[in-house]
Amino acid sequence: MQKNNEQKSEFPSVSPKSKRQLGSAGIILAALLTTNNASADAILHAFNWTYDDVAAKASEIAALGYKKVLVSPAYKSAGNEWWARYQPQDLRVIHSPLGDTTDFKQMIAALQSQGIETYADIVFNHMANESYQRSDLNYPGAAVLSTYAADSAYYNSIKLFGDLSENQYGAGDFHAPGCITDWGDAGHVQYWRLCGGNGDTGLPDLDPNNWVVSQQQAYLQALKSIGVKGFRVDAAKHMSSYHINQVFSADIRSGVHVFGEIITSGGAGDGSYDNFLAPYLRDTEHGAYDFPLFASLRSALGLGGSMNQLVDPGAYGQALAGSRAITFSITHDIPTNDGFRYQIMDPTDEYLANAYIMGRDGGSPLVYSDHNESNDGGRWQDLYKRSDIQGMLKFHNATQGRSMQVMSNNDCILLFQREELGIVGINKCGSGQDVWVNTANHNLWWYANYRDTIGGTDVQNISSTWHKFYLPARQARMWLKE
Repeated sequence: MQKNNEQKSEFPSVSPKSKRQLGSAGIILAALLTTNNASADAILHAFNWTYDDVAAKASEIAALGYKKVLVSPAYKSAGNEWWARYQPQDLRVIHSPLGDTTDFKQMIAALQSQGIETYADIVFNHMANESYQRSDLNYPGAAVLSTYAADSAYYNSIKLFGDLSENQYGAGDFHAPGCITDWGDAGHVQYWRLCGGNGDTGLPDLDPNNWVVSQQQAYLQALKSIGVKGFRVDAAKHMSSYHINQVFSADIRSGVHVFGEIITSGGAGDGSYDNFLAPYLRDTEHGAYDFPLFASLRSALGLGGSMNQLVDPGAYGQALAGSRAITFSITHDIPTNDGFRYQIMDPTDEYLANAYIMGRDGGSPLVYSDHNESNDGGRWQDLYKRSDIQGMLKFHNATQGRSMQVMSNNDCILLFQREELGIVGINKCGSGQDVWVNTANHNLWWYANYRDTIGGTDVQNISSTWHKFYLPARQARMWLKE
């Protein structure tokens, strides 16, 4: 949504006690399913970055451990504001303040050279609100067509598909005008317009007729042909399952990762989940932002919450299946839209949430990094390379594909392991806690160093049946076997 206008290591030979076998104690997180490595790779959301900036940072991004980069919408759009990128004028060319088709292709090549896949943000629910300058619903419109004609060699050189001498859409390709007034009614949300109030006529809402679907499919095929490997479906809450499934046919879905943005206030039992996200998950094969888990994190880490809520949230419908989840601690919509800012977490809670989603088994973690578009003092600017995020990425990449077992939990702390490779400890409370663990019940190495990847100085070396892990106040530890 947007504003409107491996193999296991062999046992060491130094001691018969150097390895303890996994016992029956501990809680297996049934809902946190082991996923294949590709589906769990961390995604850098390079929000509102120019394509040449992404290209220039390709080697740095790879060195940090990201495997995929999600970039802002690539098509014809105008205006310098971030939200203007979410108001398409024409899908047939890439031309915006972020760059053109040539820039986009060069970015993909630069990322590919570093082993990184490109994901594209797409907007198929609506077109740009241009009611302030014209009354017709022809897109891209006469003014843009004139621009194409005046420099036809250039625009045809950056064309993805189609005939740039003609409009792509006309009045018959849109639903009747009318602003959404009932946000709990799926029909209203999916067939009426997103409006900004004060007489704003809203974003023209596309009708999924055969022509619209064919154009959107042609656009996706064109992006796939130049190397795009994933699609984030913006405003998926506002699209019917029929529309989504018509566009994302089997051949379109083949070889790409598709996930939708459906903002909810919680998981099962929450109206926004039951009315929008649950039907989307039922009716499509796509992934989605794990807003249920996000709500669980905000509740557990917040005042009066309990870390016990994070032991197995999926068992209660409060987290998505790991194979379909895009996990996060912040998305671009939350700080940049007044209606969602209540979901911004305390900075320390957000740090602890990042340790949880990077440490757990299940989902593809998404790391948001902007240019202070929300005017929050640069809180998320260059977040992608912050030292704690670097350490969390190191742990995440090293433990992919390893199952997860909770070792200890209470209202304040959660301690879990990723088989014998790593241990994550999170303490939300204001005082440090000693956590004693019977190592006979866990598959951990003795006489080996487990070093915290976040700070780099805390080292655990197990040498007895009972081992004490110390978790400082309001801190996380991600110990990785050296």
